[in-house]
Amino acid sequence: MDLRAIYLIFAGTKFEKKFTICLLLFLLTTTAGAKEYIVSPCTSDQAGVSVNGEEVVLLEDTIEPYWHFLLWLALMNVLSVVDVLILPAKLIFAILGFRITERADVFENSNRARIYEYIKTRPGAYLSEIIEKAGIDRGAARYHIKILKAHHKIEAYRESGKTRYFQNNSTYGEEEKKVVSALQNATNQRIISEIQNGKCNTNLALAREIGVSRATISWYVKNLKETGLIDETRSGRSIIYSINPSYEPLIEKYG
Repeated sequence: MDLRAIYLIFAGTKFEKKFTICLLLFLLTTTAGAKEYIVSPCTSDQAGVSVNGEEVVLLEDTIEPYWHFLLWLALMNVLSVVDVLILPAKLIFAILGFRITERADVFENSNRARIYEYIKTRPGAYLSEIIEKAGIDRGAARYHIKILKAHHKIEAYRESGKTRYFQNNSTYGEEEKKVVSALQNATNQRIISEIQNGKCNTNLALAREIGVSRATISWYVKNLKETGLIDETRSGRSIIYSINPSYEPLIEKYG
């Protein structure tokens, strides 16, 4: 597999670094308080005796600052365990040729951004079309498309043996993708238009009007029937084609 394989979102390591820095800053600000003291020699060998008659209060020893260190040590151990648990996944991705990146990196590459914009403005675009319009080679186009799919920026839709690409799946419904994909083909457009006009609704009439063979018309109509855009009814020895009523609004919208 290409060593430049698809990017994945994996921010665990950066989070760990940021968290560690914040923790260290917290410890420094909470334990670095400074006070001024004047040290004078004691006039007596007895501990705790007043020097100038002031009241002497024996303070208990405290180790409060040390809990900060213990907390820091414990958190570092936890983060180390997390990193150990994440490491196998990182190794697997590295072996498979995956590269870890941030979401913000997706459109930093100008070719990838150009491909995305073309798919966005030309829904249903296929690979050869993208290569021609974006002006990049096939290998680079495939690579950038994988990145965009991995980040859920685009999705693939397979129709009549051809893979087409759309903006992410929240943009186009299944029926919309069928209609858009069908209308990308000029012959499909012509067949649908002639059937809508009502003048050419048989195999022979369509072949004569469009200027292709009846076998060619049969092949295109077969695909359109499989996608559900065209219905057929038998009238005597003839087969009459019509547009599926449920798709008519979408055909009008994208036609």
